Amino acid sequence: MDYGHETTGKKQNRGKIPYAGPGKAPDQQAKKRKQINIKLKPKRKADGAAFFFPSLPERIQGSMGATLQSFEILSKGTVKAPKGRDVIEVKWSGEFFGKTKKDEPIVKKKYWKQPEKCVKQLRKWLNQGTVLNLVVSGTWINMDVTIASLDVEEYGAYGNVKYSLSLVQHRELKIYTTKEKGIAFESAKASGKKTKERPGDGAATSKGSYTVVSGDTLWGIAARHCGGGPNWTKLYDANAATIEEEARRHGKESSDHGHWIWPGEVLNLV
Repeated sequence: MDYGHETTGKKQNRGKIPYAGPGKAPDQQAKKRKQINIKLKPKRKADGAAFFFPSLPERIQGSMGATLQSFEILSKGTVKAPKGRDVIEVKWSGEFFGKTKKDEPIVKKKYWKQPEKCVKQLRKWLNQGTVLNLVVSGTWINMDVTIASLDVEEYGAYGNVKYSLSLVQHRELKIYTTKEKGIAFESAKASGKKTKERPGDGAATSKGSYTVVSGDTLWGIAARHCGGGPNWTKLYDANAATIEEEARRHGKESSDHGHWIWPGEVLNLV
C-alpha cells in the first residue's frame, strides 16, 4: 500500500549528517592530530628516558635567523612551515591534563602522566641545560635543542596545568682563533683587541663586561656570569651589534644568532 512516501530504490542515509562546515570535519581533524607526536629525548642516556607530550598544542611556532623572524610550523594539525628553514627557536603553549581529564579525546592515553611529573621532568632538563633531540612526527622537525624557558600555571579543579615552553637549537660551538681562521694576528692588534688562546680564561671586569677567549660560547658565558645558560639569548640581544659586526669582519654574513663569536670580543654582561 502506498502511503505517499517516495521510493527511489536507493538506501537512505539515516546515519551521521555530513559535515558542511569550513575545512575538514572535526573527526578528521582529531584523527590527523592523533598521528602527530612531540618527543623530547636526551642525547645522553644518563639524562633520562624520552618524554612524549600527552596532548598536542594548537600551534607550534618557530623563529629563524638573526632577526628571529617567526612563522608557524604547525597549526591545528596542519604542517605550515616549508622544509629547509634554519629554525633556531621552537615554542608553543599547551596543557597537561589531570587524572580526571586523561580520557578526553585530546589526550594520548599511553603517554599520559600526572602534570606535576611532566613539569618536574622539563624543569630538571631546563636547570641542567640538558641537550635534547626534539622530534615532531608528521613534520620535518628533528633537531637538537635545549630548554630556554618554561612557564606553568595550575588552574581549575581537575589538576590541569597550562604551560608555555621555548626551545633553542643546540650546536656544538667552536670558537676559532685568528690563526685558525687564516687571519693575521696583526689584524687583531690593529683593531685594538687582545687575542687570548686559553679556553674559559676570559675576564669579567668590574664594569660588567667580558672578553671572549678561545673555547667560549654564549651559553657558557651566560652560565658563569649571567645567572644561567638559558640567558644566552639576553646576552646576545644586549651585544647583537658587536657580535654581528665582528662576524662580518671575519667574512660571515651574520653570526647566526651568536653561533659565531671570536676571541677578543668584549661583551656587556646582563
